[in-house]
Amino acid sequence: MSRAAPSPVVENLVLFVRVLRRSGLAVSVGQSVDFMRAMKWIDLGERDQVFHAARATLVSRCEDLDLFSHLFDLFWRVPGKIAGARRRPASLALRHGPRSSRNLSLTSFSTARAGSHEPQVELSDRSGAYSDLEVLQHKDFGAMTEEELHEVRRLIAQTRWRVSQRRTRRMVCRQRGERLDLRGVLRRASRRGGTAIELAWRSRKVKQRPVVLLADISGSMERYSRLVLQLFYSLSHSLRDVESFVFGTRLTRVTPHLRLRNADRALTEASREVLDWSGGTRIGESLHAFNRVWSRRILRRGAVVLIVSDGWDRGNSELLKRAMRFLRDRCHRLVWLNPLLGSRRYEPIVAGMAAALPFVDDFLPVHNLRSLEGLASHLASLPERARGFVSAPRGTRRSNLRTSERKSTMAALGSTNPRELNR
Repeated sequence: MSRAAPSPVVENLVLFVRVLRRSGLAVSVGQSVDFMRAMKWIDLGERDQVFHAARATLVSRCEDLDLFSHLFDLFWRVPGKIAGARRRPASLALRHGPRSSRNLSLTSFSTARAGSHEPQVELSDRSGAYSDLEVLQHKDFGAMTEEELHEVRRLIAQTRWRVSQRRTRRMVCRQRGERLDLRGVLRRASRRGGTAIELAWRSRKVKQRPVVLLADISGSMERYSRLVLQLFYSLSHSLRDVESFVFGTRLTRVTPHLRLRNADRALTEASREVLDWSGGTRIGESLHAFNRVWSRRILRRGAVVLIVSDGWDRGNSELLKRAMRFLRDRCHRLVWLNPLLGSRRYEPIVAGMAAALPFVDDFLPVHNLRSLEGLASHLASLPERARGFVSAPRGTRRSNLRTSERKSTMAALGSTNPRELNR
């Protein structure tokens, strides 16, 4: 014998319970059964009766009342009505015409919106709006399931980042500038017979600082590598001047791949480009290669450098120190993001992390969504001037400054031949 198909009322009620569970509400099987039984004792044509019966049987915590009310209004939405229509005393039967049975009034809430011209609200949007913030905000990335990681990637892709700006040497016209624009004054005076009536001002142009991203994709960072690439993709599409690199035993530039429109394709192409994925770790050699090949092109104009790594290094610690010293002296801010820093028992005692930490300006965690929020606010509030900024004394020749800078550069790179710096 074949089982009878469930009625549309039962299907909608079961779907509503699933929405509540996926949104973070703890709804047990017994509560679901009580909710089904309660529907037999109320008038399904009255929206308020359905709401109070569902709230009494499905909600067990007072802090979930606001979330339940929002989901109820969103799921059982009447076409052409706002979400607060639940408070209106009019019956459902009057809104949808004569009612031949109780099934018509309740199913019309979920089916009538298909014929309306209002924007559709998908089930994934209803269920993920609150669970991402409430449940996943404090959970470590390494302990998440595949479904939770997929939701986190979606949230990271929607994040819009900002970086502190810098004042350039170029002057632009401003209504309230810092300096008097003599050319502008003469230009305006020529329009009025040579009489300077209105003054013109100018100030230094403000631009976003360049951002350089360096990520460790070795075996110890395997749990976070995919999310780190998603973070780099979000930063690349939110900011203008962004350069992205990954390293394990060698350095690989992935900037062109992360500029693709499609996020999945961009991450896949970037993963294919990397040959040492989930392999060993040589942070010192990778940063040394970056300093020799890319630093002179990228680290000008006060760049902000972000390094994502747990500090586990199998290379030379002295080489890592020299590379970090060179990198710190050439950038505006050097930020090290460590996913292990979110643990209270973590101590930076491994050789790589201990060698790099003295040259780091900001040592921040990157293990959950809350840490990413802290990173976003930190990047947006970086100081305008670099740490330890000292202007050159009067009377100092520029040639002397260039000579001392060149010597420090060769010492940091471990080179005595000046021609090697131009490679």
